[in-house]
Amino acid sequence: MKKTFIIPIFVPHLGCPNDCIFCNQKSISGEKKQVTAQDVTEIIEKYLEEEKEETYKEVAFFGGSFTGIEKEKQAELLSAAYQYVREGKIDSIRISTRPDYINKEILKTLKKYKVKTIELGVQSANNYILKRAGRNHTFEDVKKASKLIRRYGFTLGHQVMVGLPESTKLDEINTAKQLIKLKPKIVRIYPVLVIKKTKLEQELKNGEYEPLTLVQAVERCKELTYIFNKKKIKVIRIGLQNTEEITNPESEGSEVVAGPYHPAFRQLVESGIWYDNIVNKIKKFNVKVKEVEIRVNSEDMNNAIGHKKENIQKLKEFYNVDAKVVEDNEIRPGKLEINILKKYTDFLDEK
Repeated sequence: MKKTFIIPIFVPHLGCPNDCIFCNQKSISGEKKQVTAQDVTEIIEKYLEEEKEETYKEVAFFGGSFTGIEKEKQAELLSAAYQYVREGKIDSIRISTRPDYINKEILKTLKKYKVKTIELGVQSANNYILKRAGRNHTFEDVKKASKLIRRYGFTLGHQVMVGLPESTKLDEINTAKQLIKLKPKIVRIYPVLVIKKTKLEQELKNGEYEPLTLVQAVERCKELTYIFNKKKIKVIRIGLQNTEEITNPESEGSEVVAGPYHPAFRQLVESGIWYDNIVNKIKKFNVKVKEVEIRVNSEDMNNAIGHKKENIQKLKEFYNVDAKVVEDNEIRPGKLEINILKKYTDFLDEK
């Protein structure tokens, strides 16, 4: 299966009827001006020049609410991208939009330009939290849009957030469970960061909002990832893309004021899941182990070891287990085997 190569095109705030409490698309994307067909062409050419490998190439329109843009502008941008699909240089197009900006007419237009994937900004299944966040749509809109998108043969994607104002871990778990019923193929999970010049920044200053800590955000994202993975729904992103604007709040030029920012947020989540799996397997042994060998596929080495060897260190700190991770491509990606090298009784006998 070919690796997917994404060509991102940001259309900040185009089509958005309002500013959600957490959103400043110009800050998030780094884009200030309106995108034109010429921009689309130049961006695609630039990325195609850089990517010479045999990959599955996809143009992705991010930001704003694409199907809320005036029809002429949609046609202008899609036509520019579609030309490359017709020429066989690009394999597909994806867009992201609001659930209340989907109907049969819109979907027919997207079909015409060979759009393959539609991602909906869901954020939460709780209508109170949606209202609190200024989304101005309901979960009923999400259900209707999702069903229509699937009926018309598009790949359905959902985007959810953890740490929205007044949202609890249970709210977010319920959101994941409700989305599973709508059968998305892909999901993105975003912990809320407080961005400059947003309503959320003002709430933070007024003491009306407290962002999640990094540990809390990682644990909540782990929980949702477990739920989606169990149903074989692919989590394609966890955390905002790191850019010059979305970076450490202490860095000059950062648009992030507060919140659970980390440059390797996804790895923290995924390596945390690996740590839990390793601990659960060790606990199933009928003896107290002192030293183990963990065998994983080469793809999983970094996550098994953990960010900055965190998993190895935690096994030693909390369970007094010495662990080494060994590459073994006989093992399928996502799986692991644990061999006991030394039991605690062996360790005592040596003394």
